[in-house]
Amino acid sequence: MLATAQRFSEIHPDVEVAWEKRSLQEFADFPVEKLAETFDLLVIDHPFIGYAARHGTFLPVDEGLDADFLADQDRNSVGLSHRSYFYDGHPWALAIDAATPVSSWRPDLLDKAGVSVPETWDELLALAKRRLVAFPSIPVDNLMNFYMLCCALGEGPFAGEDAFVDTETGAEALTMLRELVSLCSPEILTWNPIATYEAMTARDDIAYCPFAFGYSNYARPGYARKALAFGDLCRIRGAERAHTTLGGTGLAVSAACRNREAAFRYARYVASADCQRTLYVQNGGQPGHRSAWTDAEANRTTNSFFRNTLPALDRAYLRPRYSGYIEFQDQAGAGVHYFLREGGNARAAVEELRRCFEQSKLKERRGFQACSEIMS
Repeated sequence: MLATAQRFSEIHPDVEVAWEKRSLQEFADFPVEKLAETFDLLVIDHPFIGYAARHGTFLPVDEGLDADFLADQDRNSVGLSHRSYFYDGHPWALAIDAATPVSSWRPDLLDKAGVSVPETWDELLALAKRRLVAFPSIPVDNLMNFYMLCCALGEGPFAGEDAFVDTETGAEALTMLRELVSLCSPEILTWNPIATYEAMTARDDIAYCPFAFGYSNYARPGYARKALAFGDLCRIRGAERAHTTLGGTGLAVSAACRNREAAFRYARYVASADCQRTLYVQNGGQPGHRSAWTDAEANRTTNSFFRNTLPALDRAYLRPRYSGYIEFQDQAGAGVHYFLREGGNARAAVEELRRCFEQSKLKERRGFQACSEIMS
């Protein structure tokens, strides 16, 4: 984003874009509505969109950008990245970054161990029993893994407006996940994706990561001590590979922005195909525009990261985005993490997750009623 801001200001000397960064944890936790009071432009996570749309945090993108440009963004979306920022009939951000958990490995360590990349869940467990596997397991990441396993078992969560997941399906997913966690070092319970990739590239005891939000930087020569190879997921049940949970980021314009024309002009520049597959990739970006994922030069510089992981992005599961979802995600992530750490009754754990979900939906309905009363 710093590179795009510098170049945009060179092209448009009358506009200066200055970015401030926050940590990955702050990105997940800090209230975006507070940031929108101070900043004109924000890089955001799509699960917040329901709240933002309900409370008028951002400007609808279709108010500042033409229909042809937005149609191109839709046609060239990586999976559901573009659609993930739609809510109540409007797009509220541009998908400038696309990500979902994918697999990664150290080719040298797999060769040393005499094994290949796991193709099935059983092969993954066998490799984990040799203490060669790690994956990010802080609360939010393992909640995403829980969603993935539910999908693999035949029932994606939140299939209906007020539905969570079948108790038996959820309990089996938690049990499978706990078995895998138990075969790895306990330190993974404190790792996010970046910490996982740092350990894989700095140490020589982790050969394979089955699922973590992809970071193309770690596939680039010279970025870390050892470059990682990235690819698709293993098969958990049946012939189809796992459906992981869509991530990525969007570029939004604050409703408090005073220079809306310049803000939308910059947003259009960053999200454009030309910027995404060149300057954005060249400076470590992981674009939301599909043309970058199929671009020969982008793949050459990343050891085919984009080409090899694109199928996982295209089938990624889209989380709910209702107004109360973020609160549910925080509570449910903590609940999954507790079960993986301490054990217990899997069915009871699922019922507690269901209770959190029902409370979040109840709060959403109450919030909607309050908003309606204020508007009336």
